[in-house]
Amino acid sequence: MSQDSLYRQAADTYGPSLDRLARAYELDPDARRDLLQEIHLNLWRSFAQFDGRCSLRTWVYRIAHNVATGHVIRQRRIRSRLVSIENLDTMPGNDQGEGAASQAEALERLSMLIQRLKPLDRQIIVSYLEDMDASSIGEITGLSPANIAMKVHRIKNILRRWFGEGGFHAE
Repeated sequence: MSQDSLYRQAADTYGPSLDRLARAYELDPDARRDLLQEIHLNLWRSFAQFDGRCSLRTWVYRIAHNVATGHVIRQRRIRSRLVSIENLDTMPGNDQGEGAASQAEALERLSMLIQRLKPLDRQIIVSYLEDMDASSIGEITGLSPANIAMKVHRIKNILRRWFGEGGFHAE
């Protein structure tokens, strides 16, 4: 299969997942578009070396997470802190509303909390939220399935605690 046809297949199959992945790594819409474009470019380039030793899904997620992790590292170098002290007061607290607006707000808060995680933890939880099993996540990260399961449990507890506390602590 050619590089272009592999890319088209991956983009068609995993496009929405890549959008969600980019959202988990970058909240700013303009920076998110740039990140998504960078993911797609690197994905297309990577298919020149794709040899089928892993599944297309594993390959796509490995490339996407590597690009997103590099993006986070670059952004952290640019901004020494993700959230300034002034912005903490304006962020949503632990208020519970009703309906779609409160659900959207809760999802936005969860996205912000996921952004606070270390890059590896973020990669693991985003993959988990994309319904990947521990074995598949392990193929992407290089960790054992048992280690992945333990980390997912720990990360979920951290996110649950942060969410309940208003969620703006570093771990």
